[in-house]
Amino acid sequence: MSCEPGEQDTHVLEAIGRCRVLVRDGKVIEVGVPRVRSCPLAKRFGLPVDPVTPEKVRENVEHRIRSFGLCTPERQVLMGTEFVGFGASELLSFALAQGILDCAVIAGDGAGTVLAPTPDLVQGIGGRMSGLVRTFPYPEVITRIEDEGGVVLDPVTGTIDQVEGASLAYKKGYRRVGVTLATVNDALALRRNFPEVFLIAVHTTGISAEDALIFAETCDLVTSCASRHVREVAGSRALLQAGSSIPVFAMTRAGKELLLEKVRVLDKPMMLMGARLPFDLGNLPDPLV
Repeated sequence: MSCEPGEQDTHVLEAIGRCRVLVRDGKVIEVGVPRVRSCPLAKRFGLPVDPVTPEKVRENVEHRIRSFGLCTPERQVLMGTEFVGFGASELLSFALAQGILDCAVIAGDGAGTVLAPTPDLVQGIGGRMSGLVRTFPYPEVITRIEDEGGVVLDPVTGTIDQVEGASLAYKKGYRRVGVTLATVNDALALRRNFPEVFLIAVHTTGISAEDALIFAETCDLVTSCASRHVREVAGSRALLQAGSSIPVFAMTRAGKELLLEKVRVLDKPMMLMGARLPFDLGNLPDPLV
């Protein structure tokens, strides 16, 4: 989805609990109804969201606008720290740092689809924001991205088009490309057009069992968010699971190898065990949808 040239400064996020948030001119204009009441990850945010209510979601988004310029021309695009060990942005950043990938195709507020070749750019854009549905391009943000070696797919409209982003990455000479995606149409098109691409399904709260199966059959990694169907359909087919509250499931050998490599280089204690998947310790989003 994109903005037409001259269209009013508008951004649409599906934030915590797939709660629709409309941001315009640096202000939160509208907040929808979250689909979950609580989320263990949201409790760890810089400004925790607990319980998940429209008021709490509004406060959190406003905090992000103030602290790093979310959905404004002041948006900061670099970050060198991790929020979660096995989040999509963290895994892509790690893969770039290790030379496993050479480009990540992600979505960024104020820019749209972005080709990001460096770990800090991936984490700076994606680690601070998720669930971007629509955005408005800012020349200031695009310049910051380009100064770090990034490429914006469409600086005029801020289009979010992951398939075209992957195509552009290969045209520019990248060969080990990773892409985040949130729709089964993108998953199918990307796997069909670029068989070797590394795919991570994100923003899966509320998807159908049919969509969960398509993600499981096309993607290397599938994030679970608050999705019951991802846990039941993808989780039961996964080769490896990382995390228990909001797990990520490796569906392919490439996905499994990335998770295991991340474990190998971590300098904190980890437990590895055999188990029937999906595995959890009871601390899950409520409800799963």
